Amino acid sequence: MSKSITLIWQLLRKHISIFELAIFFIANLIGMVVILAGVQIYSDLKPLLSGEEAIIGNDYIVVTHPVKRVGINATSFSNDDIEELQNQEFVKSVGRFTSSQFEVDGSIVFGGRRLSTMLFFESIPDEFIDAIPDTWGFTEGDTTIPIILPRNYLNLYNFGFSSTQKLPQITETMVKSVNLGIELSGNGHTNEFTGRVAGFSDRINTILVPEAFMSWANGYYANVATDFPTRLILEVANPSDPNLMEFLEANDYVLESKPAESGKALFILKVCVAIIVVIGVIFSLLSIIILTLSIHLLLQKNITKLETLTLIGYTPSRVAMPYNALTLALNGAILILSLAVIFVAQNIYSDYLSQLDGITISSSPIASIVVGVALTALITAFNIFVINRKIKEISRKR
Repeated sequence: MSKSITLIWQLLRKHISIFELAIFFIANLIGMVVILAGVQIYSDLKPLLSGEEAIIGNDYIVVTHPVKRVGINATSFSNDDIEELQNQEFVKSVGRFTSSQFEVDGSIVFGGRRLSTMLFFESIPDEFIDAIPDTWGFTEGDTTIPIILPRNYLNLYNFGFSSTQKLPQITETMVKSVNLGIELSGNGHTNEFTGRVAGFSDRINTILVPEAFMSWANGYYANVATDFPTRLILEVANPSDPNLMEFLEANDYVLESKPAESGKALFILKVCVAIIVVIGVIFSLLSIIILTLSIHLLLQKNITKLETLTLIGYTPSRVAMPYNALTLALNGAILILSLAVIFVAQNIYSDYLSQLDGITISSSPIASIVVGVALTALITAFNIFVINRKIKEISRKR
């Protein structure tokens, strides 16, 4: 700071209120910390709720056409329908359900009773299955068919059917050890197979068999190579996306399942961050108002000295320089202290999350730094504008 600026500062600092500056400092510090905390939390947690490293993962929804009347309805999806879905930005991938076009009879001897029923099989691409068993797969000539059952089927048996029929409850391990009698017939062929439950799915609510088996069986027992699917499974990043909902409604598609855990979590995160940022902005606005009022009051107290300084040749910009330097120093200190608080807090909650479930926070603090610097520059520019404008008004009135 030059000698003339030092003299001006010594002349004008008498009426500076330390209390008012402290109120501005604290209010602006709180506002800055709250805003940067919202930005950093969102930056840290978003990768855990969406993207390749998400702890919840993408969601999968099953869509169908509605059944509007009794009888045969046009409920299949054409190739054009599937292509249109694949071209939507909110859809990551589309999988087809392939249904069995032949007769399936299943039987099991359990508890001294032979239980038999007509069944149906479906298949989907392996990448849409949530847990692929080691024994998953089929080669023509195999006599064993691996099957994936919905886990809620087992729950329905254990907590519903078994109690009414006086049958024992069973575990997943026990079900996997049981052989099922599977009889396939159609197109003049009838054959016996052994069905083996290879795993359970929490995502797909149907009896799944490998695609390789379904392709062979439809061709052999039904003489059908391909068929238009009546159900599709969609991989989406956010099943709560309004654009997705609007598209499905516009095309009269029905959601068969709505596993929207990650979408809801991400939506809640965005709402919480928005609330945090709004609170921070309110604190920052209050601090700006306090500083603006303090500057006006301070300049009003020093109006005689300011007029004298301009009369003896000091320009308004030079007279304003001490105040501008004070504002810059305060805002700079607030920025540094705010970033320090954010970094300390990030280390604390990162350690806490890693203890909960081995979650690793790998987000960069760049977002907080950029937002903090931009917000500080904006507040400082506004403060300097107010100071210079007021001093110019005083100089014009001399």
